[in-house]
Amino acid sequence: MAFGPAVKGLGLVQAAACAALLAASLPAAPAPKTEPKKAPGLWDIQKTLAGKTFVDLTHAFRPGIPKWKGYPDEDRKIIYNYDPDGFRAERFTFAGPWGTHADAPAQFHKGLKTLDEIPVNDMLAPIAVIDISNRAEGDPDTLVGVADIQAWESRNGKIPKGAFVTARTDWYKRWPDQALMQNRDEKGRMHSPGWSVDALKFLVEERNIGAIGHETIDTDAGFNVSVDRYPTQTYIHGENRFQIAMLARLDQLPEAGAIAVIAFPKPEKGAGFPARVFAILP
Repeated sequence: MAFGPAVKGLGLVQAAACAALLAASLPAAPAPKTEPKKAPGLWDIQKTLAGKTFVDLTHAFRPGIPKWKGYPDEDRKIIYNYDPDGFRAERFTFAGPWGTHADAPAQFHKGLKTLDEIPVNDMLAPIAVIDISNRAEGDPDTLVGVADIQAWESRNGKIPKGAFVTARTDWYKRWPDQALMQNRDEKGRMHSPGWSVDALKFLVEERNIGAIGHETIDTDAGFNVSVDRYPTQTYIHGENRFQIAMLARLDQLPEAGAIAVIAFPKPEKGAGFPARVFAILP
């Protein structure tokens, strides 16, 4: 509408009325666009992680797998089956530390943490892989020493607080053969690599790690286990740290930069139980 010329000579009231009428005749301004709400920040992180490579560090367990010499074999029985029951359920009977498993500090020290008392935030950790596989191939009695950790740090930097530090020996490749895992000589003595107490003291006292892991059946070398000596497992649990035994596929991980997810059930006051462990690669 052309109100411009007609407004001349009108009083203030008439001019205001004309302006209001002109404004009403114009199309309404579009409402400002509102940005859609962004997903919470951790969802973005999950999308990033989902695109990474995942490595399962867990052996499947069943009767007949390698085990500590004092444990009975697993017994498994189907108690309901698809025919005639319409569903399947099994009863599993095994020692708590079975297959790839978590050992709580309470396994060796009364009054320290049991599995249900381990905080869930300890189950997500940077994973450091100390590789002594070449040495273990030629010397099955070899131990992870402080020098191995220092060499790792010279290449990768300081091991972070709360890390999950693992010993790569490639012993998992002997799975599921109990004889190969124990590697006994003609006198019945076992020969398998392990940790040294000095290395674990360094990791606990100097680096404040969260947990350790290894591919062998035991924390200690076979020559100690053969005579029922467990100095390294006694030490690490005495420092209220848990461990994961009989890991798999550490050779598929980088020395540094990956994240470990360590999951296990929550048996009340339990000292050991099968675990599911995997790594997310950078």
